[in-house]
Amino acid sequence: MSYKAIDCLHFIDGQYAASQNGKTFDNVNPATGKVIGTVAEGGKEEIDLAVAAAKRALNGPWKKMTTHDRIAVIRRIGDLILERKDELAHLETLDTGKPLWLSSSIDIPRSGYNFQFFADYLRSLGTESYQQDDVAIHYAIRRPVGVVGLINPWNLPLLLLTWKLAPCLAAGNTTVLKPAELTPMTATILGQICKDAGVPDGVVNIVHGFGPNSAGAALTEHPDVNAISFTGETTTGKIIMQAASKTLKRLSYELGGKNPNLIFADADLDEVIETTLKSSFVNQGEVCLCGSRIYVQRPVYEAFLDKFVTKTKELKVGDPFDPKTKVGALIGEEHFGRVTSYIQLALEEGGTILTGGKRPEGLDEGYFLEPTIIVGLDRNCRVVQEEIFGPVVTVIPFDTEEEVIEQANDTHYGLSASIWTNDLRRAHRVAGQIEAGIVWVNTWFLRDLRTPFGGMKQSGIGREGGMHSFEFYSELTNITIKL
Repeated sequence: MSYKAIDCLHFIDGQYAASQNGKTFDNVNPATGKVIGTVAEGGKEEIDLAVAAAKRALNGPWKKMTTHDRIAVIRRIGDLILERKDELAHLETLDTGKPLWLSSSIDIPRSGYNFQFFADYLRSLGTESYQQDDVAIHYAIRRPVGVVGLINPWNLPLLLLTWKLAPCLAAGNTTVLKPAELTPMTATILGQICKDAGVPDGVVNIVHGFGPNSAGAALTEHPDVNAISFTGETTTGKIIMQAASKTLKRLSYELGGKNPNLIFADADLDEVIETTLKSSFVNQGEVCLCGSRIYVQRPVYEAFLDKFVTKTKELKVGDPFDPKTKVGALIGEEHFGRVTSYIQLALEEGGTILTGGKRPEGLDEGYFLEPTIIVGLDRNCRVVQEEIFGPVVTVIPFDTEEEVIEQANDTHYGLSASIWTNDLRRAHRVAGQIEAGIVWVNTWFLRDLRTPFGGMKQSGIGREGGMHSFEFYSELTNITIKL
């Protein structure tokens, strides 16, 4: 069954609403370049209404709800997402251009699981208690931060939104969400899902719009917003930090990445190739964790390239609703132009394109790009140093362990890395020296939601996952009882 695109309204205080001034903008399908609906364009007025509703809801039925009942509501949100999986996956593919099989197997199931996980985690959550000899007892209580602004990217719209919203609600907060303007549909439906699950009005509010001089800026500057969680591009993160500094808001950032794959000569090359195809080109390379800098030890460099290029050429690019499609469309015209400009820059910097680099034949509509492999670039080239966020990777040979560690760390990003080796000592030794928040050994994108997730340097601030999420979304008060 196919589902039609929806027009997107704001969701404020439990009700869908148009903008106060009636303004809208177009929602475009990246696979066709055609308009598929309209989106209410919010600004300061809508943010003010949403924040006011969230602030009222902090002291309403949501505050009085027992932990047991809140757990049931949060788990029910996850259940309802999974019940509507086919519909949500279809809309996610219309919005993003990613293959439907990817939306159906990863994006939507993981979105539901995020709520189920944090509901379960909340059940066993505790705090500290210390007895100071026979003098005093010290214990901590946990309370919500307050009204939290959640700003979401367009590459994994519902998955990353729920990764924030689930622990935010579990900790007892209320929220105002600002979805990415390019991918508004599943966020819009999530408002009704939350209401159907029993979330009181005003606890979850959704305002569509843009960033500067729009809903995003109004949210980050609002004096009644206590915290901001943002996933997106590093430059935007800096702007948000500047705006939030006026009221000393708590910040959690997951920003850009230029992630290295370190492939040593003793690795299982077939396993490496299979996973590297995913870490390079899944979701059109529009994943913050994609391994876009591939370093291969010289003895297997040529063999790796032969297999990698051959397998990359076999990836079908095209209609996201075709089950054979492996690579869909880039998110939009502006981003397509940005990614292709880096391919041209690679040629200017002396690189060689082994495969890809152009629009596939026969795909004249939409924003499709062949998976692209580039060699021959110096480590200081912009294409090696800057985040491209598309199906474009560079491959560079190396000789020694020390050399590749230095190159892997030679960036102002520090989100993730993958190390491929069957040498146990080397795996531990190298992993401990990589400047990244997440290091995978002989795998990629393998997640346990209890573990810390986040980046170093300009890839982020703070960590999410398990207890780390609750540390951000809650405040601790220490109480001392003198005996």
